[in-house]
Amino acid sequence: MEEEKKEKSKPSCNIKIFVLCHSLLQLTQLLHSAYFKSCITTIERRFGFNSMSMGTVSSLHEMGNMVLVVFVSYFGSRVNRPRFIGFGGLLMSCAAATLALPHFLSKPYQYNFMSAAGGSWDTCVPRENSSAPEVCRQGGGGDPSEARTQWLTLAAAQVLFGIGSVPIQPFGISYIDDFAEPGNSALYIAILFSISVFGPAFGYLLGSMMLRIYVDVDKIGLDSPLDLTPSDPRWVGAWWMGLLVSSGCLALASIPYFFFPRVKVPAQAKAPKTESDPLKDETSSETSLIDFLKMFPRLLLRMLLRPVFLLLILSQCCFSSSIAGLATFLSKFLEHQYGTTAAYGSLLIGAINLPMAAVGLLLGGVVMKRVRPPVRTLLWLCLVPLSLSILLCVPLFFMGCSTQRVAGVNTGYGDTQDQWANRSLSLCNSNCSCLNNVFNPVCGEDNTEYISPCHAGCTNVTIDTLNPHRVQTYTMCSCVTALSAVPAGAAGMGIGRALPGSCTKGCPHLVLPAILLIAFAGFIASLSHNPIYMMVLRTVFQEEKSFAIGVQFLLIRMLAWLPAPAVFGLAIDYSCVWWKHACGNKQGACGYYDNNILRNRYFGLQVGYKCLGLVLLALAGWRVQHTPCLSIEKEPEVPV
Repeated sequence: MEEEKKEKSKPSCNIKIFVLCHSLLQLTQLLHSAYFKSCITTIERRFGFNSMSMGTVSSLHEMGNMVLVVFVSYFGSRVNRPRFIGFGGLLMSCAAATLALPHFLSKPYQYNFMSAAGGSWDTCVPRENSSAPEVCRQGGGGDPSEARTQWLTLAAAQVLFGIGSVPIQPFGISYIDDFAEPGNSALYIAILFSISVFGPAFGYLLGSMMLRIYVDVDKIGLDSPLDLTPSDPRWVGAWWMGLLVSSGCLALASIPYFFFPRVKVPAQAKAPKTESDPLKDETSSETSLIDFLKMFPRLLLRMLLRPVFLLLILSQCCFSSSIAGLATFLSKFLEHQYGTTAAYGSLLIGAINLPMAAVGLLLGGVVMKRVRPPVRTLLWLCLVPLSLSILLCVPLFFMGCSTQRVAGVNTGYGDTQDQWANRSLSLCNSNCSCLNNVFNPVCGEDNTEYISPCHAGCTNVTIDTLNPHRVQTYTMCSCVTALSAVPAGAAGMGIGRALPGSCTKGCPHLVLPAILLIAFAGFIASLSHNPIYMMVLRTVFQEEKSFAIGVQFLLIRMLAWLPAPAVFGLAIDYSCVWWKHACGNKQGACGYYDNNILRNRYFGLQVGYKCLGLVLLALAGWRVQHTPCLSIEKEPEVPV
């Protein structure tokens, strides 16, 4: 009797430990994904990528996941699920470390141009620069072949991460469901998601810490003096350090899975086949992999021919596309729209935006548990909060400011009215022969920004006495209109001064109201997540639920999370008004955006996706009105 009691208590102990381990693994997985998104702007600046290429990289892990999701549906409980989860975690750890490889394989980041005269401040050297050939900066995205190699490395690592993540959630949840005591499965799964939901917030907070450290700290030392600060538009943080942290955490979280036993569902626990179990008959354990692959298109088509099911999944794809664009480029948007640093933007997202969304998800689940409404009421629980979230986005179209005045980009030099005749040169700097691949913004005392001290016509610099590597002021700037006292001998010439860095944005005070409004809109929208999910489950037969969930995740990945980041990146790229040039005519990252166009396109895409999702959801509700009464507690009488 005592041995039987020990055997009964062992599974209970094992499943609690498994839930804890799986919670930590999923938390670390989400931490890594959120951290990588927080570093997208930094990686763009470091290697000269545009937003579309980085949006594509960000979504490529979905491709690796989609390729193998069919095999996960087939294998199910036929394999040692904990061991497969452990191998998947180790594969994700290797992928996270591979993402950091471009830092170690590339040359140090170079943000200043060394002129022929030996200067390193990008200043105007009359007649000296005119004969100097244009030099391709190394380490700043200057070499096209090197940038291509770095992009391919990032892309391959993302695909590898997607492959490793395939068994994590389906195998983990099914293992818990098979191993848990009767009635405790839902509790364990709720604990699992309650812990892992903190992963994205921790990822953005980690990004906020790492992006305050200089990118080449491993090559120059932590205490080395720098002429850059985190607020400088050329600053690149140590994006690779957080990837090594997440890689180590993923490896540690994967080790315990190799010590969990393989669990098989007892024969007596399996439901007997009935005449209404066609899907079980076709996907039974005796079915070979080849036969399953042959049947999969037919099973998928049969599932997609359900009108309500298809409309609900397509509406989820629209809402997920909006979330994908928000998660991938919100940090970049805050940086260019309100002038925040990459570290501060990540801090705001991790401390405000993501916790609000998590609270909304939890509150939506509590409402579903207490109210238990019928499907028709579920529809209104989806339509009302989603409509309100769209209305909350309307003020965001007006909570921003125009791009600062940039000479040769959106305004002329001095009194020059023909601002489009020559974007980079004017009479005041024509003798400087400024290079196209220099990007070192300075702010003149006339509140006009210049692409570099050379473009401002500055010939002298004043060095900071506390840091000999940092410029305090640029002086004798022939393109800057002097508003203060000019040096002796320069009277009447209009020669002014300039400070290093970009001019202050016109509306930095709006960043907190904007992020609070975005967070509140996300909180309201997340209330509809559980109702939509339950509507999907209540519109298919009981024996089809596992397959329906697999189809749901497949379509959301394929139609939303894979293309949406690239679509948002393309919209952001088309808002650019001045591109950096790294080498010759090679286009690098964007230097300046039209803030009004950027804001309208970024939020316009999100609102457009949500409106399309609402229409599809309303069509699903209209179809439900013509079906037998559905309840959240029972299956549909007919497929809908």
